[in-house]
Amino acid sequence: MYQERMQQLHTYMEKEELDAVLITSPKHVYYLTGFFTEPHERFMGLIIPAQGEPSLIVPALDREAAAAAASGVKQILTHTDTDNPYDVLKQALPAGVTRLGIEKSHMTVERFEAMSAVVSAKRYADVEEPLREMRLIKSAEEVARIRHAVRLVEQALSESLKKVKPGVTEMEIVAELEYQMKRLGADGPSFDTMVLAGEKSALPHGTPGSRQVREGDLLLFDLGVAADGYVSDITRTFAIGEISAQLREIYETVLAANEAAIAEVRPGVTLAHLDQTARRVIEEKGYGPYFMHRLGHGLGMDVHEYPSVHGQNQDVLRPGMVFTIEPGIYLPGVGGVRIEDDVLVTDSGCDVLTQFPKQLTVIR
Repeated sequence: MYQERMQQLHTYMEKEELDAVLITSPKHVYYLTGFFTEPHERFMGLIIPAQGEPSLIVPALDREAAAAAASGVKQILTHTDTDNPYDVLKQALPAGVTRLGIEKSHMTVERFEAMSAVVSAKRYADVEEPLREMRLIKSAEEVARIRHAVRLVEQALSESLKKVKPGVTEMEIVAELEYQMKRLGADGPSFDTMVLAGEKSALPHGTPGSRQVREGDLLLFDLGVAADGYVSDITRTFAIGEISAQLREIYETVLAANEAAIAEVRPGVTLAHLDQTARRVIEEKGYGPYFMHRLGHGLGMDVHEYPSVHGQNQDVLRPGMVFTIEPGIYLPGVGGVRIEDDVLVTDSGCDVLTQFPKQLTVIR
């Protein structure tokens, strides 16, 4: 798997006539080698030369772990906290590098200046595009890891709902969810867990706090876990006791939009079509202005990655793509509903990875 990914990058390097590529983002080091660490302020870099073997520079404290986990990388170089890691980089790069590939979105100005002081490259090419294209189509192993992350978050949600009752606060529910994630074997949440009650559920990116759950509320959960290098992302909205007819209507409308978009997922369909399909359902019910975000986003090693599922994206679906479908309606001061699923494009259609029930559940 890792060798195949390296070869894909080599093909791009040949096309662009690059002498070497320097990978510095921890997730892409993991994607290409199987070794993951978060070096924080310390330097880490995977060097892939056009000719010869790759090498990996890590902080000295990560040497043993890197040597054990980095597939296809025989040369592990290290630096201590008193070393200049860019001197190590200079030694590791092929002699006479003039065309170097880097991740421009990850390389800070400070690091670029430090690197430029020891590297005499005349051209710096951005390798984000080939990496994005590689990550877009998930392998069977990647899909299996995403499925595992989905199962974990759904179990955590199921267990945590047992604690939900009038009087409990949003933050208390968040604490229970994140406890259950770890108890069930996840590395942790894949993003800040969101639990929003009542009128706060109308905030698409609200912040959980001391607001107590009350009878008649909508209660919105948006959560995911990270496990084995991959993530999940799910949103479900519940009713606390009896809710108003208006809140029931927006729930059923969002559910219909979610299901309509999923029904259109198959190879050859555009991402724009999916967004437009869901949006049309909501607009026909008169709630168009209250669905103010895109339909979804890619999912894999990151909780937000390519593709962006919005009404202007004319890229077509291909087997192996994984993304979310998450329409919503948000009525300020009243309440909001979002229903989010993780889906896989298959050769013949769609595999919905999330299986947690979507029919309105009333918690009493």
